[in-house]
Amino acid sequence: MTPPDRPTAPPAGVPAPGAAGPGGGAAERAGQRRRSGSGRELGAWVLVTALGCVLVLFATTRPWVSGVRGAGAHGGAPATPTGGDLGPALVPVALAGLAGVVAALAAKGVARRVIGALVALCGFVAGFATWLAAGGQTVLGWLREHNVLQAADALQWDTVALWPALSGLGAALTAAGGVVAVVRGGRWAGMSDRYERDPARRPSPDAGDRALWDALDRGDDPTS
Repeated sequence: MTPPDRPTAPPAGVPAPGAAGPGGGAAERAGQRRRSGSGRELGAWVLVTALGCVLVLFATTRPWVSGVRGAGAHGGAPATPTGGDLGPALVPVALAGLAGVVAALAAKGVARRVIGALVALCGFVAGFATWLAAGGQTVLGWLREHNVLQAADALQWDTVALWPALSGLGAALTAAGGVVAVVRGGRWAGMSDRYERDPARRPSPDAGDRALWDALDRGDDPTS
């Protein structure tokens, strides 16, 4: 039985079968740079958008009113509302935004753009809810309901401006993050991309044949 023909070496200047030429290497490096930049952009988006949701959540735990005066004849310290008390929609909307950030990580393409639109909607709703919660009528209605101030001639309070402003900032970051995901989210890599092998890096059958014959030339047993 005659052994199969050994592969002949390619002429000088001609790349071996399965070997990447200079142009292929440059294209591969360019692709790696694009993927690296896409990953950094996605990471920055996650941090900023999630921060916006967290700011809204934190602001809802703080009192938005202080120094309530005119509590009538009942005595005792009057109850003061938090942001969550004045804006019941803030917490669920912020949590929905966080869920959207997590979902956007697992999605890609059109699905990520749709999720980005929903995240932007959460940001806009949070901003509108913040504006309503900080309004004087909302605060007055809550104070009258929880302090039973029928005997008060006039009711006054001091607004803690920091927490509504923080909630508004978080809503703006969330809305902006959603818009960015709609515009650029389709270009970002998905979580599954790291497990997908690059076809250009797959070894060719010719490369395996060459390795087999090289091992025989060295006296190695390729079957061991």
